This record gives sequence, structure tokens and C-alpha cells, in this order.
Amino acid sequence: MVGKIIKVLIGLALIGLGAWAIYLWWADLLVLIRGGIGFALILAGLITFALVAD
Repeated sequence: MVGKIIKVLIGLALIGLGAWAIYLWWADLLVLIRGGIGFALILAGLITFALVAD
């Protein structure tokens, strides 16, 4: 029982730290997401070409 409580507390602490990191680095996170959109579109185009080639 105690082990389960400790795991829950560690999980809550990690969630809190993750939320805090997102709050602090929100602008940088948006830059990464915007940069990833281009790569996702290129990958979708390549997959489309591969499906057409079959």
C-alpha cells in the first residue's frame, strides 16, 4: 500500500514538473511545433507518392 502511494506521489510530482516546464518554455515549444509541421507535411507527401507508386 505504501509503495503505491509513493508511486502516485512521484507521478504527480513529475506531472507538475512537466506542466511547469511547458509554462516556462511555451514560446520555444510553439517554435518546435511550427517547425515540425513542415516535416509532417513533407512526410505526408512522401507517403502519398509511395501509395500512388503501388
